[in-house]
Amino acid sequence: MEYGLLYQVIFYLFGLIAVASAVAFVTRKSPVAAALWLVNTMFCLAALYIMMNAQFVGAIQVLVYAGAIMVVFLFVVMLLNLGHPARVSDIKGLAVRLVAGLAGLALLAELFVIGRQKLPALLPELPPGSNVITPIAVPLFREYLLAFEITSVLLLAAIIGAVVLAKRKG
Repeated sequence: MEYGLLYQVIFYLFGLIAVASAVAFVTRKSPVAAALWLVNTMFCLAALYIMMNAQFVGAIQVLVYAGAIMVVFLFVVMLLNLGHPARVSDIKGLAVRLVAGLAGLALLAELFVIGRQKLPALLPELPPGSNVITPIAVPLFREYLLAFEITSVLLLAAIIGAVVLAKRKG
C-alpha cells in the first residue's frame, strides 16, 4: 500500500471515529458516559490536527480540551449529583436515534466531500529556524488577549456557580 493512500485511510478512519464518538456523545443520557465519548472525540480531533501538520494545535487540543475542560466538566457533573445511576439510562427513543444517525451520515458525507478537495495548510509556510508556536501565540496574546482573559473568567464563574448550586442542595 502506498504511503499517501495509507495516510488518507488513517485520516478518514480518525474522522469516522470522531463522528461516531460525537454521535455517541449526543445520544448518551448519562452525563459521565457523554463526557467520556466527548474525550474520545477530542483525541480523534487532535490526531487529525497532527496529521495535518499542526502539532501544536493537536497538543493543545489534548491538554486543554480533553484534559482540563473535561476534568472541570466531570467535577461539575459530580457536584450537581444528578441522581442515582440506576435511574439514568443511555437508551433513547427511536426518533432520537434516527435523527442522530441522519446527522452522522450528513457529517460523514461532508467529510468525504471535503476529503476530495485540496485542503489548504493550517499554518503558513515558516522560514527555516522558526517554530510553529509563534504564529499562534503572537495573535493570541496581542489581538485576542481580552477575549482570552474573558473566557478564563467565564470558566471560573461556571465553576463557582456549580459549587454554589451543589451547596444549595445540601
